[in-house]
Amino acid sequence: MASLFQSIGQRTLFSLEPERAHGLSIMALRSGIVPACATPGDPALRINVAGLDFPNPLGMAAGYDKNAEVPDALLKLGFGFAEVGTLTPLRQSGNPKPRIFRLVQDRAVINRLGFNNEGHEAAFRRLSERSGKRGIIGVNIGANKDSPDRIADYVAGIRRFAGVASYFAVNISSPNTPGLRDLQTRDSLKELLGRVLAERDRQQGSKRPVFLKIAPDLPEASLDDIAAELALHPLDGLVVSNTTLSRSGLINQLEQRETGGLSGAPLFERSTIVLAKMRQRVGADLPIIGVGGIDSAETALAKIRAGADLVQLYTGMIYKGPGIAAEIVKGLSKQMKREAVANISGLRDLDTADWAARPLLA
Repeated sequence: MASLFQSIGQRTLFSLEPERAHGLSIMALRSGIVPACATPGDPALRINVAGLDFPNPLGMAAGYDKNAEVPDALLKLGFGFAEVGTLTPLRQSGNPKPRIFRLVQDRAVINRLGFNNEGHEAAFRRLSERSGKRGIIGVNIGANKDSPDRIADYVAGIRRFAGVASYFAVNISSPNTPGLRDLQTRDSLKELLGRVLAERDRQQGSKRPVFLKIAPDLPEASLDDIAAELALHPLDGLVVSNTTLSRSGLINQLEQRETGGLSGAPLFERSTIVLAKMRQRVGADLPIIGVGGIDSAETALAKIRAGADLVQLYTGMIYKGPGIAAEIVKGLSKQMKREAVANISGLRDLDTADWAARPLLA
């Protein structure tokens, strides 16, 4: 299906302005036009992470289904889980358009959306309507651009979605909200984690896992600070990483001048190095979701070998179409058989030392 999309559908889709194309893809999934992609359950791909049982380790990253409109449709494409958002307490329009740019030669995207979303209440209504349905749906939470207390916005996200989220991803690493990445500094992170986890623990019922999503542009000292704070707080995991501000090595000479976060193939090496370095810092027990540049079973496996328990993609689907999830899951199953590995978790960390030894990219 992915190859069919590339040969027939991509030219038509790419003739549309990127944000318009994205909106149409959401409409297509919501309407059922996009067929489900059956992926036979493979016990070798099942994995328990942070107390959650994932049918396979491949997820849809935040940023695609910003308003929780199509999480179940995404699961039907073959994803083992889907993450909605980023969601802010109040509706906000984001940055001025145009704000999404394709770099086709680089298989990349630059976006400066700025947490455009309909706010907590609209997403909460949609997620409440899927009550009783199976499937792991994470909720990625953020802060409004003009909030007087951004940490309070994250606390509000925990409070609002505690009953409908399978897990939370605390997004403090988007480059498109001025000052947001400052929350990654040690003093700010200490306050953030303290308040967010306290709110999570106050909620009735089972405690929802909380993951922290970090940037790929951090220096070694900042990675040390983050790891030190994680050791002091009962966080459930990391998401490594968000988009990058770097434009190193790009072929495209026009769109690369646009401001915003870069995602896609050029992010793979940078994000995987940071992933491995964080795995070494936090130890073997803390779960990590690896994100950045995944577009094949090979790149997904590379993330796992570098230290990821789970992986996510988004930009890869832009270039390979909705069949990419099923394609990767089938590829992972074949690799398990070739390597005679009982479970995919057995491949984690095999290449961590090699990736972690590489210098952080400028």
